[in-house]
Amino acid sequence: MGETYVKVRIRALPTSPEYEELSLLVDTGAVYSWISRNLLENLRAKPVRKGRFKTIKGEIISRDVGHIFIEYEGEVAPTTVVFAEEGDESVFGLHALESLGLEVDPTTRQVRRSEALIAL
Repeated sequence: MGETYVKVRIRALPTSPEYEELSLLVDTGAVYSWISRNLLENLRAKPVRKGRFKTIKGEIISRDVGHIFIEYEGEVAPTTVVFAEEGDESVFGLHALESLGLEVDPTTRQVRRSEALIAL
């Protein structure tokens, strides 16, 4: 099965003139998006807490977690982000997908707008 990527812009604040354009691998198994700490700090994003995460190998790791604004095809939404360290993959997680009202089509593996989000 192929991989799905999205081209997005990220900002620390919704009105900030500073942004980065990224192509991120969509990972619906990752709750949050993981983006390079250096890139996030260059945008002046700040961590707000520590999070504990279980890796694919079963290890528990600790990473800083914060909030950013992510833009995809003109839509902007807030999302939670993990400050990825050297050796961590950068991915577009489920929280960002849902915040933007997006889903991955299981047949085509393309990102598309959701008809509606689940209310309950």
